[in-house]
Amino acid sequence: MKKERKVGTVSRGVRCPIIREGDDLAMIVTNSVLEAVESEGFELRDRDVIAVTESIVARSQGNYCSVDDIAEDVKAKLGGETVGVIFPIMSRNRFAICLRGIAKGAKKIVLMLSYPSDEVGNALLTWDQIDDAGINPYSDVLSLEKYRELFGENVHEFTGVDYVDYYKSLIEECGAEAEIVFANNARTILNYADHIINCDIHTRKRTKRILMEAGAKVVCSLDDLMNASINGSGCNEKYGLLGSNKSTEDQIKLFPRECKDLVLDIQGRIMNATGKHVEVMVYGDGAFKDPQGKIWELADPVVSPAFTDGLIGTPNELKLKYLADNDFKDLSGEELKEAISKSIREKDGSLVGNMASQGTTPRQLTDLIGSLCDLTSGSGDKGTPIVLVQGYFDNYTN
Repeated sequence: MKKERKVGTVSRGVRCPIIREGDDLAMIVTNSVLEAVESEGFELRDRDVIAVTESIVARSQGNYCSVDDIAEDVKAKLGGETVGVIFPIMSRNRFAICLRGIAKGAKKIVLMLSYPSDEVGNALLTWDQIDDAGINPYSDVLSLEKYRELFGENVHEFTGVDYVDYYKSLIEECGAEAEIVFANNARTILNYADHIINCDIHTRKRTKRILMEAGAKVVCSLDDLMNASINGSGCNEKYGLLGSNKSTEDQIKLFPRECKDLVLDIQGRIMNATGKHVEVMVYGDGAFKDPQGKIWELADPVVSPAFTDGLIGTPNELKLKYLADNDFKDLSGEELKEAISKSIREKDGSLVGNMASQGTTPRQLTDLIGSLCDLTSGSGDKGTPIVLVQGYFDNYTN
């Protein structure tokens, strides 16, 4: 008699060596997973997912650029005079080093911050502060002086940084004049500059269109900067500076370049070694939101820049509790189990619009699995930049 499985989805962080430029990442990932299998005594199965964090992919590619590379690109594309920089996220790791490069490529930076928070939820202010001050954030434009008069100094809940002062000081340290404005209408920046860098991530195309239609002379999104090599530097043809992270005080690690070949290589190596058809993806930030700090984690342009074809699409699942409470409410025990199992086995290829699928997370598989992997690996000292997800595509009948 076949033994019934009692465990569903399992997510494991897999340790691997520290990755350096030029390392054979496909070999390292494959060997690390196989060594974990042997060490922990489990087996690989078809449709397991091997996920590799974007950080080690970019490291193996040597995809870095310097602050001076950014400055040169900014100066060439925006003229090197007054540049409006709008809607950046507030992050020492993500944007501060980019801002250094931008400031070094201009004589004056007019920095326009959205308020009360940035695009991913880092708060300058609380909504209660906005309400108490009688401010309408959808229409009111604040100078730095007015902001300080109304709200004083405000430090980030988790980092303890006053990002307004931090960004202003950083611009000035790079030799540029700094002016700070607070507004949420992109067109406002055109009162101060007509050469603009819009630094928003997921709304960048709309912001760029609005500015061009409103008469801006030059508009660059972050994906327009460092999208080609400067003096032999790394670059990202598709995403530019989007998804970049601070590496050193003067160097930035860019988002990985084209890496479809990598995921296919790993998939092929695992097949050759085990006979199992696994799926493989590269993942960055998860797409989850922190209810305490109100921060949406996704500061990368996408959760996954590369994945095998088996990860295309969305889940196609039935809601078990809906079936139990509605279609089979009079059943129990083995009879209920068999009725639900039969419904799963016979479900349509697409359950869109079917009430029995309501509440089953209609999101892209790569966004869901990438979020799971980001939470599993973390971004600190766990040392597990590879994640093995097993049983993700199982259902109650497996």
